[in-house]
Amino acid sequence: MKERLNHNEEEIMQILWRLERAFVKEIIAEMKDPKPYNTVSSIIRKLEAAGIVGYEAFGKTHRYFPILQKETYRKTSFQQFVNNYFGGSPQQLLSYFVEEENVQVDELNALLDQLKDSNK
Repeated sequence: MKERLNHNEEEIMQILWRLERAFVKEIIAEMKDPKPYNTVSSIIRKLEAAGIVGYEAFGKTHRYFPILQKETYRKTSFQQFVNNYFGGSPQQLLSYFVEEENVQVDELNALLDQLKDSNK
């Protein structure tokens, strides 16, 4: 898998993850700013060549589906994000939320309690 999807690729993948299987025209119908059919088709073929999406053929028409799972992409992207912006440190990430985003310490403590309960 390529390291990171660009904006257009990620937009198409979000739609495929939600719909699970779709024709190009169905993907375009779901886009906020619809792109020309040929543009979307080209992006999907690029994703298919990279092994990120697969397809079922119906004559000359293809119905696409995600091979790359959303959870896998989310995990990889988030790890990259933490590495790039917080030196790979979860502590620095949490510190950022407390110091810069005004997340209250008691909110973090409640989250920790929730996580502890879910691990039991």
